[in-house]
Amino acid sequence: MFVNHIQEQISFWLKSAVYDWRATKQLFEKKSYAHSLFFAHLVLEKHLKALFVKKTGETAPYKHNLAMLAEKCNLSLSEDQEKLLEEVSDFNLEARYPDYKFSFNKKCTASFTRRYLAEIEVF
Repeated sequence: MFVNHIQEQISFWLKSAVYDWRATKQLFEKKSYAHSLFFAHLVLEKHLKALFVKKTGETAPYKHNLAMLAEKCNLSLSEDQEKLLEEVSDFNLEARYPDYKFSFNKKCTASFTRRYLAEIEVF
C-alpha cells in the first residue's frame, strides 16, 4: 500500500470517528441512549481501524469486534480496557437487531449511558 493511500485511510477513519462522536453526544442530549451507545461503538471501532492501518499498512478488516481489532493492533490492554471493549462490542448488536433491542433499550438509562460514554471518551 502506498504511503499516501495509508494516510488517506487513516484520515478517513479518524474524521469519521470525530463526526460520529458529535452524533453520539447529540443522541445522548436527545435521550436516544441506545443509539448514542451504538455510535460510541462506531467511534471506538473507527479509531482502532485507523490504528490498524497505521501499524500494518493494510486495509482495515471488515469486523466490528473491538477486542479483536485491538488484538490485531497489538495493543497491550488492562483487564478493565478489555472488558470495556467486549461490553461496547455488544452495543453493536443490541442496538441494531430487534431481538436484542427491547432489553437493550430498557437498560440504556441516562446514568448507564453516561458512564459508558465517559469510559469510551478516555479510552
